[in-house]
Amino acid sequence: MRKIIHNDKIFTVFNYILATLFLLIALYPLWYVVICSISGISAIVTGRVWIIPQSITFAGYKKMLEQKEIWTGYKWTILYTLVGTSINLTFTIPAGYALTRKTLPFRRAINMYFMLTMFIGGGLIPTYLWMDRLHLVNTFWILVLMGAVSVWNMIICRTFFENNIPGELIDSAKIDGASEIGIFAKIVLPLSKSILAVMTLFFAVGHWNSYFTALIYLRDRTRQPLQLVLRTLLLTSQLMTEGTNEMLNQNMIDLQNMKYCVVIAASLPVLMLYPFIQKYFVKGVMIGAVKG
Repeated sequence: MRKIIHNDKIFTVFNYILATLFLLIALYPLWYVVICSISGISAIVTGRVWIIPQSITFAGYKKMLEQKEIWTGYKWTILYTLVGTSINLTFTIPAGYALTRKTLPFRRAINMYFMLTMFIGGGLIPTYLWMDRLHLVNTFWILVLMGAVSVWNMIICRTFFENNIPGELIDSAKIDGASEIGIFAKIVLPLSKSILAVMTLFFAVGHWNSYFTALIYLRDRTRQPLQLVLRTLLLTSQLMTEGTNEMLNQNMIDLQNMKYCVVIAASLPVLMLYPFIQKYFVKGVMIGAVKG
């Protein structure tokens, strides 16, 4: 018995060490960006920035605050995220619940139809031509309507409703005269806070980090999201760094300092959101696990 307890302690210590190692590996890139954002460009280029900032300066943040494009991108990203996430939740959550109802006509065929879209895609060029026919290219709605329903997230919602919403509760509500919409709004949604929080996080992070859709379908530079502005900044900084000595050194220094600051500004809202819904997120990701 003592040997078993001793082995358990060794196993626990090993797990803590391994978890700490993975935590450091995951956090170091973010910490490196933070210390680079307040370090002098010469210290960064020469490789002296590792653990603590060197030649501390806030010139990058000052330069970032002066850039109109960054604030415009921030405004549009917040708008795309709020509207897009609302549309995603409006379509995905009810669809997931509807697919759990055995009274839904052709339920099996509809499930199969949704599943096929996960394996078969139309391709970029046909999709672009179709969006152009719908007059969505270079509009606000292209970034919030494309992918309005995520089949993968809808399946997660369906699994949650099947495993966590008792059928007897819904049957008793029907006996009392409640409609399907009333059951969904007054019974199902209040019991589904965890999945709502998880879906909100998934969709919001997806919209916040999205840049490819804007890169392909959005030509108006005044409507570009923050991530596309950041991409342009990083590419410009890289080109200037790889360029000849005849290029403007001061501009290169400003871009090098500012790019780390913009990365922090782009990541901070998501990092601030996660702690408030962590308890729901942990419960939500366990959907489909073996029930005890």
